[in-house]
Amino acid sequence: MRTLGLSLGLALLCLLRVQATDLGAAELDVRKVAGTWYITAMASDSKTYLEKKDQLKMAMANIEVLGDGDLKVSFAIPTPERCMKFESIYKPTGSPGEYYSTDRGNKTVQLVDTNNRSYMIVLATRQKNGETLHMLRLYSRTQWVAPKIKSQFKTLAKLNGFTDQMIWILPKQEECRLGEL
Repeated sequence: MRTLGLSLGLALLCLLRVQATDLGAAELDVRKVAGTWYITAMASDSKTYLEKKDQLKMAMANIEVLGDGDLKVSFAIPTPERCMKFESIYKPTGSPGEYYSTDRGNKTVQLVDTNNRSYMIVLATRQKNGETLHMLRLYSRTQWVAPKIKSQFKTLAKLNGFTDQMIWILPKQEECRLGEL
């Protein structure tokens, strides 16, 4: 009986967590997420990212809301070799806070948490070479992120199956900025 009660309790907690995530996504105001963001932290299960994680630095993204509800996202990502800049178009999937892009591989992004002002946490799922890869990103309006938000990001990452070795806070950088693509 005790095991059954514990199982039901865990199932209820999981259900509440799913509902809370859906509610957070439903509250997304795309007009408020438009503009420039810094990608200040990441969690990934990609072997490529994990092998290079010590070389990664803070990236930038600019989100533009298009007339049809699509999002045009411009990225500036520093790599050891160069400043990589590209754009992707993300289309709404019909689920609140979820978008899909076929640019640079099939990718779905889901808003996990935001205050619609200073930060948002996004889970990206990508199909590549028959493998499903996951990446959780912390976006911030500034390069500085409050310790409480960093802690919240790490907690969400762990709840989504990422280990401490898969989570990292990205160092600031000035050499790779958004601008002309």
